[in-house]
Amino acid sequence: MRKLFASVVAAAMVVTATPTLAETPRDVLVIANQIDDIITLDPAEIFEFSGAEFAGNTYDRLIGYDHRDVSNIYGVAAESWTISDDGKTYTFKMRPGVKFVSGNPMTAEDAAFSLRRAIVLDKSPAFILTQFGFTPENVNEKIRATDDVTLVIETDQAYAPTFLLYCLTATISSIVDKKTVMANEKDGDLGHEWLRTNYAGVGPFKLRQWKPNESLTIDRNDDYWGGAPAMKRVITRHIVEPSAQQLLLEKGDIDIARNLLPDQLESVRSNPELTVQEGPKGAIYYMGLSQKNEALANPKVRQALKYLVDYKGMESTIVRDLLKVHQAFLPKGFLGALEETPFTLDVSRAKQLLAEAGYPNGFKITMDTRNTSPIMEMAQSIQATFAQAGVDLEIIPGDGKQTLTKYRARNHDIYIGRWGPDYQDPHTNADTFARNPDNSDDAKSKPLAWRNSWNIPDLTKASDAAILERDPAKRAEMYLEIQKTHQATSPFVIMFQQTEVAGVRADTKGFIIGPAFDDNKYHEVTKN
Repeated sequence: MRKLFASVVAAAMVVTATPTLAETPRDVLVIANQIDDIITLDPAEIFEFSGAEFAGNTYDRLIGYDHRDVSNIYGVAAESWTISDDGKTYTFKMRPGVKFVSGNPMTAEDAAFSLRRAIVLDKSPAFILTQFGFTPENVNEKIRATDDVTLVIETDQAYAPTFLLYCLTATISSIVDKKTVMANEKDGDLGHEWLRTNYAGVGPFKLRQWKPNESLTIDRNDDYWGGAPAMKRVITRHIVEPSAQQLLLEKGDIDIARNLLPDQLESVRSNPELTVQEGPKGAIYYMGLSQKNEALANPKVRQALKYLVDYKGMESTIVRDLLKVHQAFLPKGFLGALEETPFTLDVSRAKQLLAEAGYPNGFKITMDTRNTSPIMEMAQSIQATFAQAGVDLEIIPGDGKQTLTKYRARNHDIYIGRWGPDYQDPHTNADTFARNPDNSDDAKSKPLAWRNSWNIPDLTKASDAAILERDPAKRAEMYLEIQKTHQATSPFVIMFQQTEVAGVRADTKGFIIGPAFDDNKYHEVTKN
């Protein structure tokens, strides 16, 4: 039986001179996680893993899907919807009686405002919605509430039926309280500056406090229409070191450790007071090679670097249990995913390609690397194998915000990171890895292909065609062909697909590890 401490802070931090566990309160969930990537709490701007998880537990969207079977789409803020015969008009009926945490009723106008606001603000994830032809100029006409319970969305073309629906499950489609947001508007910013550090939604939990690079605390929404969670509070502590997370978990200072490495997981499995929980994730780990760099812009150099990664060696050691070798941009489990893995560590072949490219003695290059595990360990392995062919790789470490900001500004040589799908349709990754409609520095759309300055008109056209194909089998074949071309020619060294693994106290049940990062849910958590 877990002890009940008088205060949450004491429960999270207490250290005693005896071996007695410093256990957390029964109605408080304490998590250790690397959350230095949080830049904003505004759903219209959130585009990072930890921020998405926050929004997934605090904001409702029109619709959702079963994390065990993503093809099962169901209503959340909307009870039902219909699609017109021409495939371009979607009509949603809102769930009656839902109230925001402010007490304001949720209406179709709030849903319309939230989507329009995201398009007008035009932050990093805005492309998820603007790809349907929405612009700041036409959005009031195309996304509108016809009454308090009816929302109408008109797209510019007839897309694959699930395409828009999956996009409406993304973080950017979270519904915000229009009255509260607009009461905090300054200089026409639609409340953006305020919402970056505040909250205006409805969900199982609500924001209590965010301390950047320290902690994120959310409280139970006792009036949530779907039923109040068992946990009164969820505290996520930013703990960088996996070994520190393991120690806190063993002592009972935390309930869940989110960033354990293979050695820690092995120890957890042998401890009867702890369990290991895992779930397949759509996230992939990759290197992005900037085409602004002369050496990296050479196709043979790009190919050589793909043969200078010890995929299997890392899979069996530093990322054991966490990652599986995967070398295409669509994760396994998505429609049309390519599962062939043609690249292995082959130093001789890499040297030959480098010599043919005019770099017989290699070259010097830098790689921006988030200073967390297992990214740093992966970077060090890559540094060692690159060196075998004369490629002198300098690792530039930084926190999540630093490395992402530099990457998004196209100021890198190589970036090593993780990409998670924004929604469960295959276009989510094709749109960023294999589509770049404008490669100019001031482009409106800035996908990963743009970040790496890769100009690809033919692949862009192929990706655009795939979202219009309404036959799933034909659509799957189209994505397979796009991935084969991408795998052979792209400036992306795609290495692994993630299995998310967490160490959990044995008496903590109901934590959900879903396929997307905003699918990691706390609302079913209980403690025995």
